[in-house]
Amino acid sequence: MTRPINRTAIIGLAALMLAILAALFAVAPRSDDGISFTDPMIQGGWMAWTLVTALFFWIIACLLVTMTVLAINYPETPRTGILRIETTRGDRLFISLLGSAFLATAWLAVFGPPVWFGLILCLIFSAAVFRWV
Repeated sequence: MTRPINRTAIIGLAALMLAILAALFAVAPRSDDGISFTDPMIQGGWMAWTLVTALFFWIIACLLVTMTVLAINYPETPRTGILRIETTRGDRLFISLLGSAFLATAWLAVFGPPVWFGLILCLIFSAAVFRWV
């Protein structure tokens, strides 16, 4: 049996993730109107690292850290949901991320931008996956 992670370590992880977020905003490109979310963060780079792209990967990292802390502190046994397969929290996170990627892509293909309603649809889908799958 693993020992739970103490509060100091959890606070340290949260502080580290917030420091990374602050660093992302500190190096974000700026224009006259403020922070530019769509300008490249690395000029002439091989990939268009925008602030939105960096925030996406930061959110995924936060989800993985959170799931790891939850798995260590509150181990769970797999449960069988509506799909009739045994899933854990991590499995449901993967299913919700993969399904949300397909939903967002389908939203863009059918309706185009803006994707705010597609994001709301993805959040509802993810909540349903964590509740019933």
